[in-house]
Amino acid sequence: MQNKSMMFFTEVGRTSIRSTQALGRMGVMCWQSLMKRNTNVKQELWLIIAQLYALGVLSLLIIALSGLFIGMVLALQGYTVLNRFGATEALGQLVSLSLIRELGPVVAALLFAGRAGSAMTAEVGFMKATEQLSALEMMAVNPLTYVIRPRLIAGIITMPILALIFNMVAIYSAWYVCVALLHLDSGSFWANMQNAVDFRTDVVNGLIKSLCFGVVVTLIALYQGYASIPTTEGIGRATTHSVVLSSVSILGLDFVLTAFMFGT
Repeated sequence: MQNKSMMFFTEVGRTSIRSTQALGRMGVMCWQSLMKRNTNVKQELWLIIAQLYALGVLSLLIIALSGLFIGMVLALQGYTVLNRFGATEALGQLVSLSLIRELGPVVAALLFAGRAGSAMTAEVGFMKATEQLSALEMMAVNPLTYVIRPRLIAGIITMPILALIFNMVAIYSAWYVCVALLHLDSGSFWANMQNAVDFRTDVVNGLIKSLCFGVVVTLIALYQGYASIPTTEGIGRATTHSVVLSSVSILGLDFVLTAFMFGT
């Protein structure tokens, strides 16, 4: 029994050390990629624009579809609950606050991690496996500034925009369900929403959340690809770790940010 206990605590300590080392290497990678000066600003700008398209535009469909159905479901579920208390006029307030504060940033970040994050990890891991990163170093091109930095900047910019689009589509789909299917008053829906939502407390804090999620997801995805084992199995494992770690980090960070922003 004592040997099993020692083995358990040894494994916990070993895992903690590895996690701390990985966190430190991730921070160093981020610092070196952002602080290294690039003389060819025009080329870097085009690289960032290309990544904005790859990470943002190509993620629009899944973000919009998810927002559409989540807004509809939220309206139906909210109506079912509020109707018991005769408070269906507060449905606009329920939908808007739920989406802007929580569901919008969190669900958009989870979708971003599953679509764009996994793609970044696989792409960077494949570049490492095929020695493209080593070839850049041999040509005196820093892979951190040519490969990592454009993706990092694009991911940080893209995530808040995707969260805004998600919220917009979800709110309009909820309004459609309320007015067309549930026959509620459209003016009451928008008026209660307008009175309930505060720009500084709700909208800005929601954007801050999505920005933090974008930083975390992009960093994890890029580090997992950059540090992956250069084999097919290693890239697959890194992609899986990227999605899992990003999802857990989003949910944990959401609790911390919510407690800090809205806690008493």
